[in-house]
Amino acid sequence: MPASLAAVKHKIESTKSTRQITSAMQMVSTAKLNQIQHHTQTYEVYAEKVKQMLADLVKSHSATSAASQDDVYAALFKKRPVKKTGILVITSDRGLVGSYNSNIIKETMGLMAKHNLTKDNTVFLTIGKTGTEFFQKRDMNIVYQYSGVSDVPTFREVLPIVRTAVQMYNDGVFDELYTVHSHYVNRITSHVVAHNALPITEKSLLNDDELAQLAAANGQDNSANSDVTTAHVSAEYEFEPSDTAIVSALVEQYAESALYGAILDAKTSEHSSSANAMRSATDNADDIVSTLQLQYNRARQAAITTEITEITGGMTAQE
Repeated sequence: MPASLAAVKHKIESTKSTRQITSAMQMVSTAKLNQIQHHTQTYEVYAEKVKQMLADLVKSHSATSAASQDDVYAALFKKRPVKKTGILVITSDRGLVGSYNSNIIKETMGLMAKHNLTKDNTVFLTIGKTGTEFFQKRDMNIVYQYSGVSDVPTFREVLPIVRTAVQMYNDGVFDELYTVHSHYVNRITSHVVAHNALPITEKSLLNDDELAQLAAANGQDNSANSDVTTAHVSAEYEFEPSDTAIVSALVEQYAESALYGAILDAKTSEHSSSANAMRSATDNADDIVSTLQLQYNRARQAAITTEITEITGGMTAQE
Protein backbone atom coordinates (compact mmCIF):
# COMPACT_ATOMS: atom_id res chain seq x y z
CA MET A 1 0.00 0.00 0.00
CA PRO A 2 1.42 3.42 -0.98
CA ALA A 3 2.46 5.69 1.86
CA SER A 4 -0.25 8.26 1.02
CA LEU A 5 -3.00 5.60 1.19
CA ALA A 6 -1.66 4.28 4.50
CA ALA A 7 -1.67 7.80 5.98
CA VAL A 8 -5.26 8.46 4.89
CA LYS A 9 -6.38 5.08 6.24
CA HIS A 10 -4.70 5.84 9.57
CA LYS A 11 -6.52 9.18 9.76
CA ILE A 12 -9.84 7.46 9.07
CA GLU A 13 -9.29 4.92 11.85
CA SER A 14 -8.14 7.63 14.28
CA THR A 15 -11.17 9.82 13.52
CA LYS A 16 -13.53 6.87 13.97
CA SER A 17 -12.01 6.20 17.39
CA THR A 18 -12.51 9.86 18.34
CA ARG A 19 -16.10 9.68 17.13
CA GLN A 20 -16.74 6.70 19.39
CA ILE A 21 -15.42 8.65 22.39
CA THR A 22 -17.43 11.81 21.67
CA SER A 23 -20.56 9.76 21.03
CA ALA A 24 -20.14 8.00 24.38
CA MET A 25 -19.54 11.32 26.15
CA GLN A 26 -22.68 12.72 24.54
CA MET A 27 -24.75 9.83 25.89
CA VAL A 28 -23.25 10.29 29.38
CA SER A 29 -24.00 14.03 29.38
CA THR A 30 -27.54 13.40 28.13
CA ALA A 31 -28.11 10.88 30.93
CA LYS A 32 -26.85 13.40 33.51
CA LEU A 33 -29.10 16.08 31.99
CA ASN A 34 -32.15 13.82 32.24
CA GLN A 35 -31.34 13.09 35.87
CA ILE A 36 -30.82 16.69 36.96
CA GLN A 37 -33.84 17.96 35.01
CA HIS A 38 -36.20 15.88 37.13
CA HIS A 39 -34.54 17.19 40.29
CA THR A 40 -34.63 20.79 39.07
CA GLN A 41 -38.31 20.72 38.12
CA THR A 42 -39.40 19.49 41.55
CA TYR A 43 -37.16 22.01 43.33
CA GLU A 44 -38.46 24.94 41.28
CA VAL A 45 -41.94 24.32 42.67
CA TYR A 46 -40.65 24.70 46.24
CA ALA A 47 -38.51 27.75 45.41
CA GLU A 48 -41.40 29.51 43.70
CA LYS A 49 -43.69 28.94 46.70
CA VAL A 50 -41.11 30.40 49.08
CA LYS A 51 -40.62 33.39 46.79
CA GLN A 52 -44.37 33.97 46.45
CA MET A 53 -44.94 33.80 50.20
CA LEU A 54 -42.14 36.27 50.88
CA ALA A 55 -43.44 38.52 48.10
CA ASP A 56 -46.89 38.56 49.71
CA LEU A 57 -45.35 39.55 53.04
CA VAL A 58 -43.35 42.31 51.36
CA LYS A 59 -46.45 43.67 49.65
CA SER A 60 -48.21 43.78 53.01
CA HIS A 61 -45.12 45.48 54.56
CA SER A 62 -44.71 42.67 57.09
CA ALA A 63 -41.28 41.58 55.89
CA THR A 64 -39.81 45.06 55.62
CA SER A 65 -40.97 45.98 59.11
CA ALA A 66 -39.59 42.75 60.51
CA ALA A 67 -36.32 43.38 58.67
CA SER A 68 -35.71 46.33 60.93
CA GLN A 69 -35.00 43.87 63.73
CA ASP A 70 -31.40 42.87 64.47
CA ASP A 71 -31.38 39.47 62.78
CA VAL A 72 -28.81 37.84 60.47
CA TYR A 73 -31.25 36.93 57.72
CA ALA A 74 -33.72 39.78 58.12
CA ALA A 75 -30.71 42.06 57.66
CA LEU A 76 -30.53 40.83 54.06
CA PHE A 77 -33.28 43.36 53.30
CA LYS A 78 -31.22 46.28 54.55
CA LYS A 79 -29.50 48.46 51.97
CA ARG A 80 -26.21 50.15 52.78
CA PRO A 81 -23.68 52.26 50.88
CA VAL A 82 -21.86 50.08 48.34
CA LYS A 83 -18.13 50.12 48.96
CA LYS A 84 -17.44 46.59 47.75
CA THR A 85 -19.39 44.54 45.22
CA GLY A 86 -19.36 40.75 45.33
CA ILE A 87 -19.81 38.63 42.22
CA LEU A 88 -20.62 34.94 42.53
CA VAL A 89 -19.48 33.33 39.26
CA ILE A 90 -20.54 29.76 38.50
CA THR A 91 -18.48 27.94 35.86
CA SER A 92 -17.53 24.32 35.20
CA ASP A 93 -14.56 22.40 36.54
CA ARG A 94 -13.62 21.04 33.12
CA GLY A 95 -13.73 21.82 29.44
CA LEU A 96 -15.52 20.09 26.56
CA VAL A 97 -18.63 22.19 27.19
CA GLY A 98 -18.53 24.41 24.11
CA SER A 99 -18.86 28.13 24.77
CA TYR A 100 -20.39 27.58 28.21
CA ASN A 101 -17.52 29.03 30.26
CA SER A 102 -16.49 31.75 27.83
CA ASN A 103 -20.04 33.16 27.73
CA ILE A 104 -20.18 33.33 31.53
CA ILE A 105 -16.82 35.08 31.78
CA LYS A 106 -17.80 37.49 29.00
CA GLU A 107 -21.02 38.37 30.85
CA THR A 108 -19.07 38.89 34.09
CA MET A 109 -16.64 41.28 32.44
CA GLY A 110 -19.57 43.09 30.83
CA LEU A 111 -21.23 43.43 34.24
CA MET A 112 -18.08 44.98 35.65
CA ALA A 113 -17.85 47.45 32.79
CA LYS A 114 -21.53 48.37 33.11
CA HIS A 115 -21.26 49.19 36.83
CA ASN A 116 -17.72 50.64 36.69
CA LEU A 117 -16.32 47.82 38.79
CA THR A 118 -12.59 47.21 39.12
CA LYS A 119 -10.44 44.75 41.00
CA ASP A 120 -10.13 47.37 43.75
CA ASN A 121 -13.85 47.55 44.54
CA THR A 122 -14.89 44.02 43.56
CA VAL A 123 -14.50 40.65 45.23
CA PHE A 124 -15.22 37.30 43.62
CA LEU A 125 -16.78 34.11 44.87
CA THR A 126 -16.02 31.43 42.29
CA ILE A 127 -17.63 28.05 41.89
CA GLY A 128 -15.79 25.94 39.33
CA LYS A 129 -12.09 25.71 38.43
CA THR A 130 -12.44 27.53 35.11
CA GLY A 131 -13.66 30.77 36.65
CA THR A 132 -11.20 30.53 39.54
CA GLU A 133 -8.21 30.13 37.23
CA PHE A 134 -9.38 32.93 34.93
CA PHE A 135 -9.71 35.53 37.69
CA GLN A 136 -6.58 34.37 39.51
CA LYS A 137 -4.50 34.99 36.38
CA ARG A 138 -5.85 38.55 36.30
CA ASP A 139 -5.04 39.19 39.98
CA MET A 140 -8.69 39.60 40.94
CA ASN A 141 -9.61 39.45 44.64
CA ILE A 142 -11.12 35.99 45.16
CA VAL A 143 -12.46 35.74 48.70
CA TYR A 144 -14.04 32.31 48.28
CA GLN A 145 -13.61 29.45 45.82
CA TYR A 146 -15.17 26.04 45.50
CA SER A 147 -14.76 23.22 43.01
CA GLY A 148 -16.00 19.68 42.65
CA VAL A 149 -19.75 20.31 42.62
CA SER A 150 -21.39 16.95 41.88
CA ASP A 151 -23.29 16.27 38.66
CA VAL A 152 -26.59 16.51 40.54
CA PRO A 153 -25.80 18.80 43.49
CA THR A 154 -27.86 18.32 46.62
CA PHE A 155 -28.98 21.12 48.90
CA ARG A 156 -26.89 19.69 51.74
CA GLU A 157 -23.80 19.78 49.51
CA VAL A 158 -24.08 23.46 48.54
CA LEU A 159 -25.44 24.73 51.85
CA PRO A 160 -21.95 25.70 53.11
CA ILE A 161 -21.46 27.80 49.95
CA VAL A 162 -24.77 29.57 50.46
CA ARG A 163 -24.23 30.25 54.15
CA THR A 164 -20.69 31.49 53.52
CA ALA A 165 -21.99 34.01 50.97
CA VAL A 166 -24.68 35.21 53.37
CA GLN A 167 -22.23 35.47 56.25
CA MET A 168 -19.76 37.44 54.15
CA TYR A 169 -22.51 39.88 53.23
CA ASN A 170 -23.45 40.38 56.87
CA ASP A 171 -19.79 40.72 57.87
CA GLY A 172 -19.33 43.53 55.36
CA VAL A 173 -16.96 41.69 53.01
CA PHE A 174 -19.18 43.07 50.24
CA ASP A 175 -22.24 45.33 50.28
CA GLU A 176 -24.11 43.82 47.35
CA LEU A 177 -23.92 40.47 45.58
CA TYR A 178 -24.45 39.56 41.94
CA THR A 179 -24.71 36.00 40.66
CA VAL A 180 -23.58 35.21 37.12
CA HIS A 181 -24.41 31.81 35.66
CA SER A 182 -25.77 30.09 32.58
CA HIS A 183 -29.55 29.69 32.64
CA TYR A 184 -30.99 26.51 31.11
CA VAL A 185 -33.88 27.17 28.72
CA ASN A 186 -34.12 23.90 26.81
CA ARG A 187 -31.81 21.22 25.41
CA ILE A 188 -30.70 23.52 22.60
CA THR A 189 -30.75 26.95 24.22
CA SER A 190 -29.08 28.44 27.29
CA HIS A 191 -28.22 32.05 28.06
CA VAL A 192 -26.15 33.75 30.74
CA VAL A 193 -27.95 35.77 33.40
CA ALA A 194 -26.59 38.28 35.92
CA HIS A 195 -28.85 38.66 38.93
CA ASN A 196 -28.64 41.06 41.87
CA ALA A 197 -29.03 38.54 44.70
CA LEU A 198 -28.26 40.65 47.80
CA PRO A 199 -29.65 42.71 49.33
CA ILE A 200 -33.14 41.35 48.75
CA THR A 201 -35.32 44.02 47.21
CA GLU A 202 -39.07 44.20 46.90
CA LYS A 203 -38.80 44.36 43.15
CA SER A 204 -36.67 41.22 42.91
CA LEU A 205 -39.56 39.23 44.38
CA LEU A 206 -41.97 40.13 41.58
CA ASN A 207 -42.57 37.73 38.72
CA ASP A 208 -42.35 38.74 35.06
CA ASP A 209 -46.06 39.48 34.72
CA GLU A 210 -46.06 41.72 37.79
CA LEU A 211 -42.97 43.56 36.53
CA ALA A 212 -44.66 44.16 33.18
CA GLN A 213 -47.83 45.43 34.88
CA LEU A 214 -45.82 47.69 37.16
CA ALA A 215 -43.83 49.10 34.24
CA ALA A 216 -47.03 49.77 32.31
CA ALA A 217 -48.61 51.48 35.30
CA ASN A 218 -45.58 53.68 35.91
CA GLY A 219 -44.83 54.31 32.25
CA GLN A 220 -41.26 53.02 32.50
CA ASP A 221 -39.27 49.90 31.65
CA ASN A 222 -38.69 46.97 33.97
CA SER A 223 -35.20 48.12 34.94
CA ALA A 224 -36.34 51.35 36.58
CA ASN A 225 -36.52 51.62 40.35
CA SER A 226 -40.02 51.83 41.76
CA ASP A 227 -42.11 51.14 44.80
CA VAL A 228 -43.75 47.75 44.52
CA THR A 229 -45.45 47.68 47.87
CA THR A 230 -48.55 49.13 46.23
CA ALA A 231 -49.06 45.89 44.29
CA HIS A 232 -52.07 43.74 45.05
CA VAL A 233 -51.72 41.60 48.17
CA SER A 234 -52.70 38.10 47.13
CA ALA A 235 -52.70 36.45 50.55
CA GLU A 236 -53.23 37.20 54.25
CA TYR A 237 -51.23 35.61 57.06
CA GLU A 238 -51.51 35.17 60.79
CA PHE A 239 -48.14 34.92 62.54
CA GLU A 240 -47.29 32.49 65.30
CA PRO A 241 -45.12 32.96 67.35
CA SER A 242 -44.30 36.37 65.78
CA ASP A 243 -43.91 38.03 62.42
CA THR A 244 -40.19 38.61 63.11
CA ALA A 245 -39.49 34.91 63.70
CA ILE A 246 -41.51 33.81 60.68
CA VAL A 247 -40.01 36.36 58.32
CA SER A 248 -36.49 35.56 59.54
CA ALA A 249 -37.00 31.87 58.78
CA LEU A 250 -38.64 32.65 55.45
CA VAL A 251 -35.88 35.03 54.33
CA GLU A 252 -33.31 32.39 55.26
CA GLN A 253 -35.10 29.82 53.09
CA TYR A 254 -35.47 32.31 50.24
CA ALA A 255 -31.80 33.33 50.24
CA GLU A 256 -30.66 29.72 50.39
CA SER A 257 -33.11 28.54 47.74
CA ALA A 258 -32.16 31.37 45.36
CA LEU A 259 -28.45 30.64 45.49
CA TYR A 260 -28.95 26.88 45.42
CA GLY A 261 -31.33 27.31 42.49
CA ALA A 262 -28.65 29.27 40.61
CA ILE A 263 -26.13 26.45 41.14
CA LEU A 264 -28.68 23.83 40.10
CA ASP A 265 -29.65 25.83 37.02
CA ALA A 266 -25.99 26.33 36.07
CA LYS A 267 -25.25 22.62 36.40
CA THR A 268 -28.25 21.76 34.22
CA SER A 269 -27.02 24.18 31.57
CA GLU A 270 -23.52 22.70 31.83
CA HIS A 271 -24.78 19.17 31.08
CA SER A 272 -26.82 20.50 28.18
CA SER A 273 -23.80 22.38 26.78
CA SER A 274 -21.63 19.30 27.15
CA ALA A 275 -24.15 17.11 25.32
CA ASN A 276 -24.47 19.67 22.51
CA ALA A 277 -20.70 20.07 22.21
CA MET A 278 -20.15 16.32 22.03
CA ARG A 279 -22.95 15.94 19.48
CA SER A 280 -21.33 18.61 17.31
CA ALA A 281 -17.95 16.89 17.69
CA THR A 282 -19.51 13.57 16.66
CA ASP A 283 -21.17 15.15 13.63
CA ASN A 284 -17.88 16.80 12.64
CA ALA A 285 -16.09 13.47 12.96
CA ASP A 286 -18.67 11.89 10.64
CA ASP A 287 -18.05 14.63 8.08
CA ILE A 288 -14.28 14.17 8.33
CA VAL A 289 -14.56 10.40 7.93
CA SER A 290 -16.75 10.85 4.83
CA THR A 291 -14.25 13.28 3.31
CA LEU A 292 -11.27 11.07 4.12
CA GLN A 293 -13.06 7.98 2.82
CA LEU A 294 -13.73 9.72 -0.48
CA GLN A 295 -10.10 10.83 -0.62
CA TYR A 296 -8.95 7.28 0.15
CA ASN A 297 -11.17 5.74 -2.54
CA ARG A 298 -9.97 8.21 -5.16
CA ALA A 299 -6.33 7.61 -4.27
CA ARG A 300 -6.88 3.85 -4.33
CA GLN A 301 -8.59 4.01 -7.71
CA ALA A 302 -5.73 6.16 -9.05
CA ALA A 303 -3.20 3.61 -7.75
CA ILE A 304 -5.10 0.73 -9.36
CA THR A 305 -5.36 2.62 -12.65
CA THR A 306 -1.64 3.30 -12.57
CA GLU A 307 -0.88 -0.38 -11.97
CA ILE A 308 -3.16 -1.48 -14.81
CA THR A 309 -1.54 1.06 -17.13
CA GLU A 310 1.92 -0.22 -16.22
CA ILE A 311 0.92 -3.85 -16.76
CA THR A 312 -0.70 -3.04 -20.08
CA GLY A 313 2.36 -1.05 -21.18
CA GLY A 314 4.64 -3.95 -20.25
CA MET A 315 2.58 -6.47 -22.20
CA THR A 316 2.54 -4.16 -25.22
CA ALA A 317 6.31 -3.79 -25.06
CA GLN A 318 6.79 -7.59 -24.99
CA GLU A 319 4.65 -7.97 -28.09
